[in-house]
Amino acid sequence: MKLTRSDLGDLNQFRCIAEAGGFRKAAKELDINPSALSHAMRGLEERTGVRLFNRTNRSVTLTPAGEDLLKEIQTGFSAIASGLEALNRYRDRPAGHLRLNVPTDAARLVLAPILSDYCRTYPDVRLEMVIEDRMVDIVKDGFDAGIRYGDAVPQDMIAIPLGPELNWIMVASLDYLEAFGSPEKPSDLKDHRCIGMRMGNGALYHWELERDEEAVLLDTDWHLITNETNVIVQLAQTGVGIAYILEARVKEQLASGQLVQVLPEWSSMGPAFFLYYPSRRQLPEALRALIDIAKQK
Repeated sequence: MKLTRSDLGDLNQFRCIAEAGGFRKAAKELDINPSALSHAMRGLEERTGVRLFNRTNRSVTLTPAGEDLLKEIQTGFSAIASGLEALNRYRDRPAGHLRLNVPTDAARLVLAPILSDYCRTYPDVRLEMVIEDRMVDIVKDGFDAGIRYGDAVPQDMIAIPLGPELNWIMVASLDYLEAFGSPEKPSDLKDHRCIGMRMGNGALYHWELERDEEAVLLDTDWHLITNETNVIVQLAQTGVGIAYILEARVKEQLASGQLVQVLPEWSSMGPAFFLYYPSRRQLPEALRALIDIAKQK
């Protein structure tokens, strides 16, 4: 069959549906109506004379023909994207759409301080920042890059550090410490109301405490568990319990006295934030510019 402009657009939509795992998710990424997307795919199937999707009320999967088609066109569309991105090298400044997946702490500590400079310097870049702490597949979910702690970056990605290692400390409010007392050693924490953190992969984080050559891994009956850093900070400020948090995240609260450090001789250095992107992709100029500003700051 002869390839037309309509076929090219429909093939790209087919690729997006296959990679997103469904019509609704792909429609959101493409910013079009799901019913219009479904209609376009039925048109593609009619023109090719081959069924590409298995459709049920609960799921959409590729037929063997759809799987073969996806394998053939992914390379081509990747080459097209790389070719368009290469044009950015001939511009005075980067342009286009840059989509990032970022955890809460990185959004606040790494990106928020630099975004005003970035948006002012590169007004032709449309930046979309999705903030979530769960672990995602940035390729499958259509992101250009992500930010994670260094030990959480997938091994098949190119990773770039965005600063030094991070210091983790324990904090609580004065009201809490006046009511329940201050622990004198890590083992005392088992008798305190400690706020647990569920990580992006679903696992509970056990506090890692270090003092010189000593190391303790704290596993206790958590008084309260959440998966959101902002909530943990608020809970600690209102006297709910002791929190284990990045020192940089509570710098202002420590300075103002809203929070105080618990067992200050015990803390832990952890991996820095890393920006990562697929190794098979060319680094977008808009992303390169963001990395440069982040390193300067």
